[in-house]
Amino acid sequence: MRSRFISLCGLLLAALLAFSPEAAAFHVPERLEYQLLWNGIHAGTSTLSITHKDGLFKITSTAKSADFISLFYEVNDRAESVCRNDSFIPITYTLKLREGTKKKHKEVQFFINGTKKAVHIDHLKNERREIELPERAMDPLASFYYLRTLPLEVGKSTFVKIFDSKKVWNVEVQVLRKEKINTWLGTFDTILVKPLMQSEGIFMRKGDIYIWLSDDKKRIPVMLKTEVKVGSVKAVLKKID
Repeated sequence: MRSRFISLCGLLLAALLAFSPEAAAFHVPERLEYQLLWNGIHAGTSTLSITHKDGLFKITSTAKSADFISLFYEVNDRAESVCRNDSFIPITYTLKLREGTKKKHKEVQFFINGTKKAVHIDHLKNERREIELPERAMDPLASFYYLRTLPLEVGKSTFVKIFDSKKVWNVEVQVLRKEKINTWLGTFDTILVKPLMQSEGIFMRKGDIYIWLSDDKKRIPVMLKTEVKVGSVKAVLKKID
């Protein structure tokens, strides 16, 4: 079905450079709202937001199915990342989702007590696991915002390290081409990127993920598209706060 919007947004990457909040192209705070379309049918809404307080970024992504879709496949997902605003290095990452009969409630605590370790907690299974991390591993959600600060050149890829599904993944992001995209907010010049995800992410993926970022300094995610078990899901930007 239409699952996977958060993973569309969240499964993008970080580079291995330091970051200063003053260098951010996007505004903080920022809130983006999307309409979810499943095979052209209104399937729900999703949001991406970032706020700043006491030297930390708080990034939140949600996805909720429309009433009609919820009659046979309810989706109610939320992911949240708290990370340092000088580097996007994560402190905590939480995921709570419901997709049909599937549920998840997981938490990751990064670089605990100054070490290069993460603690992965599965609240539903009552499991706790400690895992070694490379120096600049990031969570899936925060890394997407870091990507928006990087220069993107068509035909070139970026490789980044992401911690997801109890593993560290070296993820390639391909910069494919430039396109014009029509939305409810008008026409955007965009850059199309394709992350080659190997991990589970937030949704079980069945196909490639494509993300159209505005071709300007803000790098706003204008549209996202992926395949699911039946057809495809598209998230189209409809509101910017």
